[in-house]
Amino acid sequence: MLRQTRMHFPRFDVDEIKITPIEKGGSDRKFYRVRCTEDQTLILVKYNLERQENRHYVEIAKFLERHDICAPKIYFHDPAEGLIWIEDLGENDLLGYRHESWLVRRAFYESALDEIAKLHRLPEAVCVEMRDHLPAEFNEALYLWEQSYFFENCLGRYFKIEDDEIAGLAALPRLHAIAEQLARRPRVLVHRDFQSQNILVRNRQAYLIDFQGMRPGLAEYDLASLLYDPYVSLSDAERCELIEHYRKRNPRVDFGDTFRLCAMQRLMQALGAYGYLGLVKGHEHFLKHIPAAVKSLREVIEPIEGLHLLLKKLAELL
Repeated sequence: MLRQTRMHFPRFDVDEIKITPIEKGGSDRKFYRVRCTEDQTLILVKYNLERQENRHYVEIAKFLERHDICAPKIYFHDPAEGLIWIEDLGENDLLGYRHESWLVRRAFYESALDEIAKLHRLPEAVCVEMRDHLPAEFNEALYLWEQSYFFENCLGRYFKIEDDEIAGLAALPRLHAIAEQLARRPRVLVHRDFQSQNILVRNRQAYLIDFQGMRPGLAEYDLASLLYDPYVSLSDAERCELIEHYRKRNPRVDFGDTFRLCAMQRLMQALGAYGYLGLVKGHEHFLKHIPAAVKSLREVIEPIEGLHLLLKKLAELL
């Protein structure tokens, strides 16, 4: 990596370049901070060439820049080696401010919502140009996969619930109906993993990162990802303030039934990921977020008809 950096950035003295790893999330990508001079740094991303979505990162970043959506700038991409040198936006993500007062945090959340609203408002004609660079859109199959991911890796792998009981819960007709209902709604471009660790804050401005999963979906899914983020506890009043802020920028979004169903889907996906990453991939720190996510999932599905058996099981787990 030192040799590659020197080759692509020859203006920097090779003796001054220092590369240090950055521990980040459960991704199969590896991140490094490259210190080129005393006051200039870059981020180097090494991605898995076998995962197609990793190859989309650069095109998506350039797309976001063209539409004035704040994200790291791309300095150089070496697709043969799976290396990307990008702008270093610092280490302050939204999660890091979770202990600050709401007065401080609200401004950062509102900045993040302003950026995601720009993405959600892009017209379909603009989005078409990205079709070849995006993963599969949110459809019925993907919503059903998220549900299955939850049952397998959270209820089965983590809570060790018997297969027969899991099969009964997964077969609830209402779950399939929810997947069908959401899949029928018109789609916009969504981040797909819009949560506090994927939002960096520099000079009070929010920047989107880890957007390689961007695809056509529902704006409500992104909003549920942030407002029901298991990493950060928001009060009902705080959540309402942020909803009102976003609503002024995109009044077409449904913060009723669709938002609740998207929150259910997102929390199921997150719980499945925590179980899988914690118990299969060995990233055990994800497991500590399961109780908070289960609690939120229970609260979200409580008013949804046809899910009383799942609600009862979640209550038992809590």
